[in-house]
Amino acid sequence: MKEVVLVVNPGSTSTKVALFSRNGSEKEECVDHTLNSIGKIIDNIMDQIPYRKNVIDKKLKEWLGGNYRLIGIAGRGGLLKPVKSGVYKINDKMLNDLKSCRYGLHASNMGAILADELSKKYNIPAFIADPVTFENMLLEAKISGVPEIERKGRAHVLNVLACAREVAKNMGKSVNQVRFVVAHLGGGITIAPVDCGVIVDCNDALLGMGPFSPERAGALPTAGILNLAFSGEYTKESLEKKFSKESGLKGYLGTSNVKEILNRISSGDKYAKLIVDAMIYQVAKEIGAMATVLKGNIDAIIITGGMAKSEYIINKIKERVDFISEVVLLPGEFEMKALAESVFRVLDGIEEPKEYI
Repeated sequence: MKEVVLVVNPGSTSTKVALFSRNGSEKEECVDHTLNSIGKIIDNIMDQIPYRKNVIDKKLKEWLGGNYRLIGIAGRGGLLKPVKSGVYKINDKMLNDLKSCRYGLHASNMGAILADELSKKYNIPAFIADPVTFENMLLEAKISGVPEIERKGRAHVLNVLACAREVAKNMGKSVNQVRFVVAHLGGGITIAPVDCGVIVDCNDALLGMGPFSPERAGALPTAGILNLAFSGEYTKESLEKKFSKESGLKGYLGTSNVKEILNRISSGDKYAKLIVDAMIYQVAKEIGAMATVLKGNIDAIIITGGMAKSEYIINKIKERVDFISEVVLLPGEFEMKALAESVFRVLDGIEEPKEYI
């Protein structure tokens, strides 16, 4: 039987499930969850655990049969305290922080919890890798300008580092020998300088700075935030929701569906073009800013994520940044593959798992 690792990657409205062998993906599916399928618990992430576990169990019964032997589980890492990148064995401390949402509420918090429950059922080890929060930010990068507010290192770490490793390999080098600016362009946007395999700064993709995205606000004028906050129209929770889920392209154009918006542009929608061009402008500007973090010593600018599939978006970004360095495209996301490979590195004795403390 072929040895496989189960990969579990929960999103806000879907759960990605996959089986990977050492040769690559064997089975993979993204299960969409509608309001009807999750019911009233859709807004309470932790109450979704039994439902999502049942979804994964059904997939495993369908997939495993007599062809595969399950030897490990990889869950997407959620919002934890800032940690070094790497592979972490799931422990009680990690689970407590995720269940209590101590460092923030996000669908990815379910990844380790689901992996842990499944690991107990199948009596196999469970891990996370390269969680969202990281501790390697330059000290200067943490200073916000207001002593009571510290800039946080929160990014699409898993995909950013997976892409950095892939491009380094294609260059015939180790990721420890190269420097990149990586732009992850998805529902959220991360722009991060990767210095010899280490993310040293980022725009903070969750209620942070940088460009607006299909759903998120990005950096905002402080006066405008204060006006909204004290207008009497919002609670803290509703304003957070506005900035993180109802802003960006969705706020201006009524949808976060980039493909649909690009079709509108092709049909002559000038307002849609203005808004998308503004997002592209901000992405390019942030890439330039992060290039200064590495003092211009950059081997490539890597663009990844769903929006990297758009020729319109990529060409307009290149117009502004290709003077800095070569632009390398890795369209889509590589999180599932990266999670599986991380677990195999541990199980094969190539890498020691870290302890979350």
